[in-house]
Amino acid sequence: MAAIRMTPCTTADVYTLQDIALNAYGDHYLYLWDDGGAWYIDKCFSEDALKEQLADPNAAHFLIHAGQELVGFLKLNIDKALDGGSAADSLELERIYLTKSAAGQGIGREALAFTLDYARQRNKRLVWLKAMDSSRSVVFYEQNGFEKCGTYRLDFEAMKPEHRGMYVLQRKL
Repeated sequence: MAAIRMTPCTTADVYTLQDIALNAYGDHYLYLWDDGGAWYIDKCFSEDALKEQLADPNAAHFLIHAGQELVGFLKLNIDKALDGGSAADSLELERIYLTKSAAGQGIGREALAFTLDYARQRNKRLVWLKAMDSSRSVVFYEQNGFEKCGTYRLDFEAMKPEHRGMYVLQRKL
């Protein structure tokens, strides 16, 4: 397996981030939408949306490389409380998106280990995330020490109703 690297992403990388976001999202999630994902892609991955996200001091983006190939990205919300918890103690893993060609090679596990180390370096006591209840990712997170602690329902109008359910998962550090 090629060496896995996470490199910090800045506003100078907005087009690289946009390209990998569109590729990775397109590989896995377009079936969720009545409009083929157009609304969500514009909301989250347009140039303006990404510039705004990259300018947020509470958000950390990382490009994921396997060898010389860009295979995905990671978005962390550094001080984001889980319901009723402390933002200072909690980090949200908002996104690990990998291209289809990168799936099943241990890259997600490496990105998760990177996230946990990043959280520990900031004295976090908890990493949490939301994962679609209809996806295999829930099993992946449970295999890596996360536990279900709640549910959530997306209210995106363009999303097919059967895919709106999510689990909230947490891992104490």
